[in-house]
Amino acid sequence: MTTFLIGGGREDDQVAASHAPFVTSCGGGPIVAFALEDPERWEGALRLAGAADVRCLLMPPAPENLAGAAGVFVAGGLTPAYQEALARWSLPDGLHYCGFSAGAAVAARRAIVGGWLREGRPVLDEDFGEELGEIEIRDGLALVDFAVDVHAAQWGTLTRLIAAVDAGLVDAGVAIDEGTVLICDDGDEPHVEGLGHAWRVRTHEGNTVVSVLH
Repeated sequence: MTTFLIGGGREDDQVAASHAPFVTSCGGGPIVAFALEDPERWEGALRLAGAADVRCLLMPPAPENLAGAAGVFVAGGLTPAYQEALARWSLPDGLHYCGFSAGAAVAARRAIVGGWLREGRPVLDEDFGEELGEIEIRDGLALVDFAVDVHAAQWGTLTRLIAAVDAGLVDAGVAIDEGTVLICDDGDEPHVEGLGHAWRVRTHEGNTVVSVLH
């Protein structure tokens, strides 16, 4: 099935643009959303993007909650907390997955959950470090093989991803802007929809290379 990774964004146009591809892929089937708080916000966002059948529940997910669902949505918030809540959970076969902000970050096999320092040197504004100091990598849901960072243009997190790849903490990654979704189908090249960009970071011939996905 398809994985949708949203880089964040609260404005109505950002929500509509980034959530709509996931809602459309679910074909009108039920969407079950999970959040650590404020379930009304996340249900409202999905309905704004056209979803008619939405249930938003508080973490952690339980198998019985997903009966009959077409897709699973994991909301945003403090990324380390989401990683901890999902640490022993795996996505059932046959369901589309959509992660927003923290929900996108934890979709990676090796997830960047926060941090604003690399070996004690700043790579990001401390305010966006997710209450962590050094860049921290944890096991994620393994829905994609590359690391994911979010709020890229808005928070400047691209520099954290560059630092993580350059240090060998992760092999490669994509930083996603707000109002933007990276769509990953099995066997196909990921592509971008929405209002912004995604920024791919990898190593090539000993250099750390950034390219833009429009």
